Amino acid sequence: MLLEVKGLEVRYGGIRAVSGVNLEVAEGELVCLIGANGAGKTSTLKAICGLVPASGAVRYAGEDIAGAPVHTLPRKGLVMVPEGRGIFAQLTVAENLDMGAYAHGGGDPGPQFERFPRLRERRHQVAGTLSGGEQQMLALARALMTRPRLLLLDEPSMGLAPMMVTRIFDIVQDIARQGVTILLVEQNARLALEISRRGYVMESGAIVLADESSRLLANDRVREAYLGE
Repeated sequence: MLLEVKGLEVRYGGIRAVSGVNLEVAEGELVCLIGANGAGKTSTLKAICGLVPASGAVRYAGEDIAGAPVHTLPRKGLVMVPEGRGIFAQLTVAENLDMGAYAHGGGDPGPQFERFPRLRERRHQVAGTLSGGEQQMLALARALMTRPRLLLLDEPSMGLAPMMVTRIFDIVQDIARQGVTILLVEQNARLALEISRRGYVMESGAIVLADESSRLLANDRVREAYLGE
């Protein structure tokens, strides 16, 4: 397994946000983690990356990374695109991409401009003036500049118009087809399950269901709670 998480627990003061989470992602998989707002999905991703204190085991590419300095992970190929995109709003599009390539001493943005033609058109534009969809494209492109092996995506569809959501999910699928392993956290359960191979369902900080995505789409509990059926 490329990523193995066992017994993960996250506390904020006296509140336990994540409790005993076990999940795994194999090389080349696109796996989703779905659940209601506040279920603990984002906390799980942050704990994997060391952005919040946590207990439990986190192994990436066979290496124990629990407690590893956060800034070392991109060099190992583990990269997160956070909820809210986390772009450098005062820098230009091109400068944001340069920051993504920094871990490897620089890189050619050409492939990302081919993938995201809109970013090529706006490469000299200040990132904070881009539309929400363009900012999400930039966040993905910047992450890809790090040459990730495992990409953690947190709510990439948040705040986007339906047409742009479809475009972003198409891009995520394309990234996966090119060999990047993806763990996707997403409130749009239907879309997440439709593009992923396997899925985990999280409630109140714990994993309550884990199965192939096609089975979860047909699961009565999932259909009622997350698909509006």
